[in-house]
Amino acid sequence: MRRSKKPRPDAAFAARILDVLEATHPEARCALHYRSAFELAVATILSAQCTDERVNLVTPRLFARYPDAVALASADTAELEDIVRSTGFFRAKARSLIGFAKGLVDRHGGAVPKTMAELVPLPGIGRKTANVVLGHAFDVNEGVAVDTHVLRVGNRLGLVEGDEPGKVEAQLMALVPRGRWTRTTDLLIFHGRKVCDARRPACGVCPLFADCRWESRQAWALGRPPAVRRPENARPRASRRRDAHRPGRARATRAPVRAARARQRAKRGTK
Repeated sequence: MRRSKKPRPDAAFAARILDVLEATHPEARCALHYRSAFELAVATILSAQCTDERVNLVTPRLFARYPDAVALASADTAELEDIVRSTGFFRAKARSLIGFAKGLVDRHGGAVPKTMAELVPLPGIGRKTANVVLGHAFDVNEGVAVDTHVLRVGNRLGLVEGDEPGKVEAQLMALVPRGRWTRTTDLLIFHGRKVCDARRPACGVCPLFADCRWESRQAWALGRPPAVRRPENARPRASRRRDAHRPGRARATRAPVRAARARQRAKRGTK
């Protein structure tokens, strides 16, 4: 039996969602700490596969040691890796940071450019990072930064459909006026952290419950998380011999057999 498709969202639906989120989370903002476009770009590069909280613990030492692009471009790789180690993937991130800083120095005189076309070619800068920097550091709306929170919340609410950031960004840009693109990212991320959690969404207190198009919202609101269904084409689990993994259980299982054999031997011995 096929599930009914979610209604196609329109601009009015998106506006209603964002208005509710704006009223619910007026404090929503970029969680990374920064004082300049350079610091925001560096922090955003470090935030890949890492929490913003962890990045905010690392960047004070990082910016004290490398306050600008010129200093970061000439950084010692081993020293930089040690500073950013706790953010994960520290070797790749150190290479990206040094490459980004060298790109700024060589192509832009050490300053962070204000256009998508100039930002994206720089090492470590993808479209999502560029959207964050342009929107928050320069108040330029070139797109919608799509991270895991935006993907999850956008799909649950019914604003978008799919898990490819590029396609999801295009869907949001078609629904939301340009002036709200950066704000859309902040509101969806904040709602994803505060209410629409990945593992335990608080559907029972969600201000968007009536508008949400997620089929599991009712179950979560009632405190009965839906059971995880195995895909129809999923391969059956390979059978395992319990005795091979549980020696104690194996001995307990064989004990009655041994006792029976001992009784038989005892009977034969009395004849």
